Amino acid sequence: MKKYLAYCAVALLFVACNQGNKSHREPTSDAVDSLAEIADSSSSEKIIKTADMRFRVKNVQQTKVKLGELIKAEGGTLAEFSIHSDVYQSEKVRYSTDSLLELTSYRTEGSIVAKVPADKLDEFTNRVAGMAVFVDQQSMKFDDQSIAYLSNQLKNQNRVEAVKQLNKNANKKSNNVETALELKDDYVDQKIQNMRINERVKYSDITLSFYQDNTVKKLVVGNDNLSDYRPSFFRRLGLNIQNGWVIFMEFLLLLANLWMLILLVIAGFFAFSVYRKRRNAKA
Repeated sequence: MKKYLAYCAVALLFVACNQGNKSHREPTSDAVDSLAEIADSSSSEKIIKTADMRFRVKNVQQTKVKLGELIKAEGGTLAEFSIHSDVYQSEKVRYSTDSLLELTSYRTEGSIVAKVPADKLDEFTNRVAGMAVFVDQQSMKFDDQSIAYLSNQLKNQNRVEAVKQLNKNANKKSNNVETALELKDDYVDQKIQNMRINERVKYSDITLSFYQDNTVKKLVVGNDNLSDYRPSFFRRLGLNIQNGWVIFMEFLLLLANLWMLILLVIAGFFAFSVYRKRRNAKA
């Protein structure tokens, strides 16, 4: 089926070239043989496999270490990983005079993006599933890039031949140099695309998401409530009595500083009393 599609693509390509050729020349047998050889060499399937898994584990950190070892053992590479924890509830309860017991409920999740050999992808996913307590979701996708790969190769062959023709007819007054450079740049782009296709066919991308059950963490921390560090009741009572005596003595000292004002108040009181008696006597 792949060879049939490849020959169809070659035939369509020749039809397009014949319609756009001003000289209306027929392709030579050498050109046909060359393109047919490319089609035969590119007839192998270019299947890109990608996988995705989400599962529950007992311990996220330990699973991350085991997955790293498994990826390395299978000849793959670790592209990306991350671990994070989401706190659902946190509370502090009294543990002693100067310490509190901090209770935290949280959930830890991890994520790994890796590349593993495509021929070992099924075996790898089966071994990963064996590490899981429960598999939430597992999927695998197949993307056939055979036609795109063949198209890039045929276009590159056309570019090589076009550059050769431009070089034969090159002269200083024409823009053949710029055209040849553009064709060469396109050739490089198509070549890199095919290299990427080959790399993705050889190594499959897999995304692993894993999590563990909610965990309660207990931790004794320092008491940051300053009111708990106040002295006992009897100690505070004795200190307050002592402080009241100090305030009373300070009050006496204040009165001593105001003795002149006190005398004036007393004198005014007596003067008002004498004035009141005289007034009552006249009445």
